[in-house]
Amino acid sequence: MDLKSGYPYWSIRNGLIQAFPPLEADLHCDVLVVGGGITGALIADELSAHGHEVALIEQRDIGWGSTAASTALLQYEIDTHLIDLARQYGEDDAVLAYHACAQALPQLREVTAGLRGVDFKQMDSVYLASKPRHVPVLREEGAARRKHGLDARWLDRGALRERMGMDGDAALLTRQAARVDPYCLTYRLLERVKRRGGHVHDRTVLHALEPTARGVTARTEDGIQIRAKHVVLAQGYANQQWLDKRVARNRSSYALITDPLHADELGALATTMVWESARPYLYLRSTGDGRLLLGGLDDAVDVPARRDRRVDGKSKKLMKGLKHWFPALDPIPAFAWAGTFAETADGLPFFGAHAQWGPRVQFAMAYGGNGITYSMIGAGLVRANIERRRHPLQALFGFERLER
Repeated sequence: MDLKSGYPYWSIRNGLIQAFPPLEADLHCDVLVVGGGITGALIADELSAHGHEVALIEQRDIGWGSTAASTALLQYEIDTHLIDLARQYGEDDAVLAYHACAQALPQLREVTAGLRGVDFKQMDSVYLASKPRHVPVLREEGAARRKHGLDARWLDRGALRERMGMDGDAALLTRQAARVDPYCLTYRLLERVKRRGGHVHDRTVLHALEPTARGVTARTEDGIQIRAKHVVLAQGYANQQWLDKRVARNRSSYALITDPLHADELGALATTMVWESARPYLYLRSTGDGRLLLGGLDDAVDVPARRDRRVDGKSKKLMKGLKHWFPALDPIPAFAWAGTFAETADGLPFFGAHAQWGPRVQFAMAYGGNGITYSMIGAGLVRANIERRRHPLQALFGFERLER
C-alpha cells in the first residue's frame, strides 16, 4: 500500500540521504528490527547503544513510508485527555502515561544531540479551545494536569491575544514540546547503528517468521534467513497484518508547508506550536528555515486513490483554518501531502509481545497523534522486555489492556 500522497517536505528537502544495501546473505543477530521508519530507528538505536547486536530491514527505502509524511509535533499531550484516560483506566495509569510522554521529550533531546540536520528544537505548545463550549473541559483538563505536576498554564482571552496575537476564548500553554525533522533523524540514527556494528538493509521484504522457545527465524521474500534471539515488528500500520484481530483503524491525515516567512511575520509561531480542541483538529508549527507546517483534518479514508484526490481540497481548508486564527498571515503554500496512519480507540500505543506469537516477537505500534514521543518510550519498553526487566508501562502500553 502507498502510505503517502503528494510531496512530503522532508523527502524533498533532504533527498535520498543514503542507500543501504539489500540483504543478500543469511545473518545472525541478537535482535532483528523490521521497519525502517522513525519507530524502528529509535528502537535500533536504543538497543545498539546498550550492547545488543542489531539488524534492521525495511521493505522500501529507509524513512520512505509514514515517516516521510509525519509532521513531527513532539508533545507530552496525548490525543485522549488526561481526565478521559483516568475515567477509562484509573487516575494512576493515566498520570503514568502522561508523565512518560513528558519524560520522553528530554530523552529525545539527548538522543538527537550531535546529529546534524535533524532540526530538533524545544518549543512551547498552545492547546486552543476551538469553540466556547470547549472552555469548561479545557479548564478541567488543565487543573487535572497541574494537580499531577504537568506543565499546563491557563491563558484567558486577553493572555492568548497578548501571547499569540490570536482572538480565541482560552488555551492551555505548556513549555514541554519540541519539533524535529523525522526523515533526517531516521537516517542519522541508523547511520549511528551501523557505526556501532549493526546491520541496516533496505529493499528487503520480510516474508515469514518462525518463533521457538530459544529464538526466531525470519525469512525474506528472496529466501534469505535471519536468525535472531528476538524480533521487533516496527512496520507502522502494516504491523496489523501479523495479527488475526485488528487493534487499530487506519486513517488519513493531511499537511502542507509554506514558503519561508520573515521572523517578524512568524512572531510567536517561531517558538510556539498551536493545536485545537476540535476533532479532527488543525495544528501548525514552524520549521528551522522559517516555514509554517500545517496539518490535521484527519478522516477515515483508507484507499490511496481517494486520499490522493483529497489533498488539494484539504490543503485549501488548512489554509482557511490558518487565516481564521491568524488573519494577518498570508503565506504561500509550497508543498502539500497526505499520509496513512493508524489510530487506537483509546489513543494509546501497543508495545510488547502478543499471545499469538509468543515472547520473542515484540510489536512496536506507536499509533496516535504523538507517535514519535510514543516511539521514544517504546524503545525503552522493548529493551526492558528483551532484558527481562519489568517496565512500569508494560501493562498499560501492552496488549494486556485489551483484556481490561
